[in-house]
Amino acid sequence: MSDSPSAVLAPDPAPHHHHHHGAHRRTRRTRGHPWLTLVAVALGVMMVGLDATVVSIANPAIARDLGGGLSGLQWVTNAYLLALAVTLIPAGKIADRFGRRRVFLVGVVGFAVSSVLIGLSGGLGMVIFWRVLQGFAGALLQPASLAILRNTFPAERLNAAIGIWGATVGVSIAGGPIVGGLLVEHVNWESVFFLNLPLGAVALAVGLLVIRESRDEEAAGAFDLSGVALLSGALFALVWGLIKAGEDGFGAAVPLVSFAAAAVLVVAFAVNEQRVPHPLLPLSLFRSASLSAATGLIVLGFFAMFGTIFFITLYMQQVHGMSPVEAGVRMLPMTAVFIVASPLAGALTARYGPRPPLVAGMLFTATALFGLSGIGVDASYGRIWPWFLLIGLAFGFVLVAGTEAIVGNAPAHLAGVAGGLQQTASQVGGVLGTAVLGTILSTRVGDVLTGRLAEAGVPPAATQGLAGTTEYVAQGVAPVPPGTPPDAARAIVEGSHLAFMDGFQGAMTVAGVVALAATGLALLVRRGNTPVDGPIL
Repeated sequence: MSDSPSAVLAPDPAPHHHHHHGAHRRTRRTRGHPWLTLVAVALGVMMVGLDATVVSIANPAIARDLGGGLSGLQWVTNAYLLALAVTLIPAGKIADRFGRRRVFLVGVVGFAVSSVLIGLSGGLGMVIFWRVLQGFAGALLQPASLAILRNTFPAERLNAAIGIWGATVGVSIAGGPIVGGLLVEHVNWESVFFLNLPLGAVALAVGLLVIRESRDEEAAGAFDLSGVALLSGALFALVWGLIKAGEDGFGAAVPLVSFAAAAVLVVAFAVNEQRVPHPLLPLSLFRSASLSAATGLIVLGFFAMFGTIFFITLYMQQVHGMSPVEAGVRMLPMTAVFIVASPLAGALTARYGPRPPLVAGMLFTATALFGLSGIGVDASYGRIWPWFLLIGLAFGFVLVAGTEAIVGNAPAHLAGVAGGLQQTASQVGGVLGTAVLGTILSTRVGDVLTGRLAEAGVPPAATQGLAGTTEYVAQGVAPVPPGTPPDAARAIVEGSHLAFMDGFQGAMTVAGVVALAATGLALLVRRGNTPVDGPIL
């Protein structure tokens, strides 16, 4: 079986009847079977999807167990997302060159093993270290999974397959908070990570049996290591600066130096990409306005989604005192509707092109974020879930239509890079959502904390003593010193929660404005003609 690009999209001789299928090949009939391949790939992706939301539910327990303020918690999320973001595009290239099946399976094993090591960590530093390695493994697994699908399915069924792939991500994101909640409550937070071992084992077993090896003959050639280094440096400097700004304010030296460094590195990266023979990210891709806009939209969609999930879980567990399971179940409107949203978005995109679902998705997101920015300390659940529903719907729309627009507007031979770009955009969005919104939240908390405590009736002397507890209040934790009399304790809790809500509302308002601005970007997106030759709208 040749692996030239023309063979990639050659329709299967008898796609429906897999018992004739492969009889003319030497391989066993399961090898290269499209739907079984989809199962193997989906299992691997499911591990990664579960991980995304499981950790947000485990965060309060990790903070309690291992100590650490908001910035430590942000790093548990961001170390993983950053490692993932930085490695996705090179990983797509590695998969094209060394074989997508091999790289996918290495990623599955790495993800499962690093997950177990996270659970065995004794301190926050170790958790963050293994999260970085888990991110690298996730990066090997994800782009390879899309490339394997493109290689296994005939063109006319590829959209259905990608729809199911997306729905799997949806189901695992939806199940994550509940599965995570049950484990955190009844076992411990470590078990959340141990869960990936059985999932990884099954994905590995099915993958070894079923997935057909494929590589891109043109992918040989030098790797753009300088590009990887510059891009990772730029992203790291940006996120480091944002998280430090949350602690010290935006005017402080460390954030300003970090942002300056990030800007310099981005420019250096752009220059580098035009000079090297095999660029990591061919800048010619961005000549397509649709592809550029769709990339921006995916960043912003994930910005809203991740930022919201991170802070909403803190709000529900810390301010409302819900158990992890209660919080997980209440996330369902956001996460479960995503399962419906993906196929719906696929159908809309096929019919009308990616622009309408992208515009609708960004409008829904903006509406929901403005809605959430109005909730108070004791908002009833009825005030919250309709906004969750909208965010879930919007997220499905943006993800599916955005992916279609990116991969569809890239030339066919850069499909792997385009898939990597879509994934990178989503992780960068997630990192920025947690970091930027966290920064806005803790800055605002720092500004209002003493005032809110005084309003709640905390005596001035005590208020001064609590001024340094922004780190904890920004997680929604009320820093009640041991031995505080009940009345004073109640006042501290009330003041802290009011301050947290000020920060929360500020963060949601900013995110809403960003989503509204993104609606304008969505108007630039046209349908691409690479995957399915349809009319350009």
